[in-house]
Amino acid sequence: MRSAAELDLGEEAADESAVVRLAPPARDLDVEAAEDAVRDLLVAVGVDVTEEGIRETPARAAAALAELLTPRPFTLTTFPNTEGYDELVLARDIPFHSLCQHHLLPFVGVAHVGYLPSGRIVGLSKLARAVDHFARGLQVQERLTAQVAGCLQEGLRPKGVGVVIEAEHLCMSLRGVAKPGTRTVTSTLLGALRHDARARQEFLALAGVAREPR
Repeated sequence: MRSAAELDLGEEAADESAVVRLAPPARDLDVEAAEDAVRDLLVAVGVDVTEEGIRETPARAAAALAELLTPRPFTLTTFPNTEGYDELVLARDIPFHSLCQHHLLPFVGVAHVGYLPSGRIVGLSKLARAVDHFARGLQVQERLTAQVAGCLQEGLRPKGVGVVIEAEHLCMSLRGVAKPGTRTVTSTLLGALRHDARARQEFLALAGVAREPR
């Protein structure tokens, strides 16, 4: 899962507080060229870029894209599971937004992220930060789901990891088939949350996505 981040476990992984550092991929950002490209695109689709309310749009759009496409670096700090806690840890309804790589339109929703601890636990805010980190960039929902799960699996080595993402894609709501309100659900389950039916059902139920069979 290193395609969207550099994971550095480091020697401190054996210490009392272990870390996984996630940094954005190295790339050059040419703001002036981005502004010119946005201006050319607007002209190409028939927009008068000399109008007072639009003259600064290329600069604003370039800045917005730079923000949306740049992952925020963070440190996934983990700690010894000294109490031996072995029940599910779940952060539910983590809001996020990302950009569809096919149409450059946003998809917006929530993520449910959980794990079954083994030798280490993680600061709860880091579950949300992991979602935010991988959401910033040109994405597809399936890859985003797998990247968040893979990050926790590599950083924690838990008994199991579960990630479910529910999102509405504006490329489906506003264009093409034009079905607003449609939500896409993706999941990645690893370890016990994939292979143990009871653990899997508990995770899905607590995440609020499990349904009784018809």
